[in-house]
Amino acid sequence: MKKIMIVLIAVLVSFTSFSQVKGSISGKICNAANSKIGLAATVSLLKATDSSLVKMAISDNMGNFSFDNVKQGSYMLLATNIGFEKAYSKTITIDEAMLSVKVESLQIAELSKDLLAVTVVSKKPFIERKADRTIINVDASLTNAGNTAMEVLEKSPGVSVDKDGNISLKGKQGVIVTIDGKQTYMGPQDLANYLQSMPASNLELIELMPNPSSKYDASGNSGLINIKTKKNKQIGFNGNVNSTYGRGKYGRTFNTVNLNYKNGKFNVFSTVGANHRKQFQVIDINRKYLNAAGKLDAVFDQQATFIKSRNNVNFKIGADYYANKKTTLGVVVNGTSAPGSQDGGNTSYLKNAFGNTNSIIRSSSFDKDTWKNIGANFNLRHTFDSTAREFTVDVDVIQYKSKQRQNFISESLSSQWVLDSLEELQSELPSNIKVFSAKADYVHPFKSGLKIETGVKASIVNTDNFAGYFNVISGTKVVDNEKTNHFIYNENINAAYINASKEFKKWSLQAGLRFENTNYDGKQFDNPIKKDSTFKRSYSGLFPTMFAGYKPNNKNEFSFSYGRRISRPDYESLNPFVFFIDKYTYEAGNPFLRPMFTNVFELSHTYNKFLTTTLNYTHSKDMFNEYFEQAGYATIVKQNNYGSIDDVSLAVNAELQPTKWWTLLPYAEFNYNAVNSTLYNFTLKTSNVGFNTNVNNQFKFNKGWGAELSAFYRSRMKTGQFDIADMGQVSMGVSKQILKKKGSLKLNFSDMFNSGQQSGTVFIQNTIASFLQVRDSRNVRLTFNYRFGKPFKAKQRKSGGAGEEQNRVKSAG
Repeated sequence: MKKIMIVLIAVLVSFTSFSQVKGSISGKICNAANSKIGLAATVSLLKATDSSLVKMAISDNMGNFSFDNVKQGSYMLLATNIGFEKAYSKTITIDEAMLSVKVESLQIAELSKDLLAVTVVSKKPFIERKADRTIINVDASLTNAGNTAMEVLEKSPGVSVDKDGNISLKGKQGVIVTIDGKQTYMGPQDLANYLQSMPASNLELIELMPNPSSKYDASGNSGLINIKTKKNKQIGFNGNVNSTYGRGKYGRTFNTVNLNYKNGKFNVFSTVGANHRKQFQVIDINRKYLNAAGKLDAVFDQQATFIKSRNNVNFKIGADYYANKKTTLGVVVNGTSAPGSQDGGNTSYLKNAFGNTNSIIRSSSFDKDTWKNIGANFNLRHTFDSTAREFTVDVDVIQYKSKQRQNFISESLSSQWVLDSLEELQSELPSNIKVFSAKADYVHPFKSGLKIETGVKASIVNTDNFAGYFNVISGTKVVDNEKTNHFIYNENINAAYINASKEFKKWSLQAGLRFENTNYDGKQFDNPIKKDSTFKRSYSGLFPTMFAGYKPNNKNEFSFSYGRRISRPDYESLNPFVFFIDKYTYEAGNPFLRPMFTNVFELSHTYNKFLTTTLNYTHSKDMFNEYFEQAGYATIVKQNNYGSIDDVSLAVNAELQPTKWWTLLPYAEFNYNAVNSTLYNFTLKTSNVGFNTNVNNQFKFNKGWGAELSAFYRSRMKTGQFDIADMGQVSMGVSKQILKKKGSLKLNFSDMFNSGQQSGTVFIQNTIASFLQVRDSRNVRLTFNYRFGKPFKAKQRKSGGAGEEQNRVKSAG
């Protein structure tokens, strides 16, 4: 610890040593109608060479503004305000001879009434590259219209989603997904279900951060994905309506209304959505059982079909109160109610080594569940002065409640389809999760250009899960104590961080250190045939991060980053109970799971702002993943720590413009991983070379017409027990602006060739299992969007979480 702190202090000192003498720019904004009247406006400081943004400021009520700590060079000023035309200054030069410049008054003129009625919509690029993240602007891709948040993620560069909905970034699982910077507190499967019920029309952008700074939670061995939802920022009353109807084998609808009112000291916003989704899933499973000599002993064949339906109603309502120019208070309340059902049926054949059927199991399942959550966020933002010193506080309170009822009926048949026996199993699975999280952050920029960020965070999670199983015998329910379980889990995580950054000449540096302390305990209650059991653990860790950027000229940019990260098991995986899927498949928890620690290194180069090449290397120890065991003819699926993994990836992406109306966005990634693990007391070493690509073509035509053709492909992947076959999809869409450009119609065709099916092989002790999964991925969707409201002039003011735990809660699908 002492050595690390010494290194950190040395880095901070080195930052300050590179400071140079800097200057200041000041001036005044006036109304052109009367040059003596000052006007509050947004003032942007731009580089004179390429008009890139350097800093922004808000002038006071008298129109006065100033910029301090301005590096030597040539600049321009841009003044903007709603209802006024833009105004530019002449070129301003800061050098040793003139370090303090006061510019002439910038006069901005009011727009005419005709111009005020025009809604100006700027076109954002689909992909933006920043120093520490890649930004996906969701609305910039018209084939996203009518999609779900999961489907948008699935075709994002570097992101892949497996057959169970687990999300990977740059070929690595363990990514943390946050919504508006707040953790979802869901496990992988339930997070996938949640994202599948979230319409893409609610999303503004997606941030992909393979190596986040120390300001963010250290969780997630492959980094962080932050999904930002839409929030109208215009002055006055505004809103939009979005409605989608889609059809694959079954129909789906997404309907959303966004409203916003901003004026004076208040900004009030809300989102209400009502969605319906029905889908099917077909899974074929084949298991070959080998004897001790490695010869085929028996074969298991199963064909299963599931039809899943869910109605989802969600809301978000919030308000910001601008107490004064420096202090903003905010509150956001959101909730979801998502009742659903799933009907399934499967037929399983147990055959001998010669392929002759010995017995048949025919099963049907009926599943109904209710899933609700409600959460509240309270936030405060205070700026101290014009140097951007800032203090923020976030407090989150969240509760999830779910109740699931299942009914399984299994018929045992002879090879001649004669009924031998019938079994009926019912289950009740209520779950209650409570989350409290609080964090505070402080940002302090110095005159030398050094910026220090520091903060603390604490979170408390309490989960209460009950699994009640009952055998139905002659119409009477009898408790099955072998499967029935009651599990309580409590967790507390405390964290603190410090982060420092500085830019000088052609370099930019950032270094940080995060400390996290984790404490948890769990208890499985006893029943007539099982004893109770408890476990408890406490551990702490340091997580350093470092970023370095170098720009030798206007055409080349280099960056390097390093970070240490942790992946904690989701709460469900720590629960030691057995979850019944069917007679031959179970899921089991593992309370002895250890966290996985990962070191991440990344080097990137950007040429001429259009071509980026990234080399990434990660090493993870105590890797945990799905682990398959065989018990007779049944397969048990659980999470287990089983070794280390090394990942190397090389990614190339570009933004090309072959013609004025055609934008081409290609992405390609090569990945190599090597696993060194111990399975069933044997050392297992595997390696795999993979490739995935994503190509997006955007076309812009006259009279408001647009089109898009996109595709992604993922090659075969082999990791540990898994060998997953390649897959890909092609989608297309057309759009038309209507209603004086305030509305739009978008028609999309997803997975045109119905290639979005997954298959693979799993190696389980003396068993080789293969699977094929077919989803309702091919569908056609029509989306209507309409923006309404008119902004009006108002006095402008300076605009004003809980993270990783929410990712580990299981929710509704």
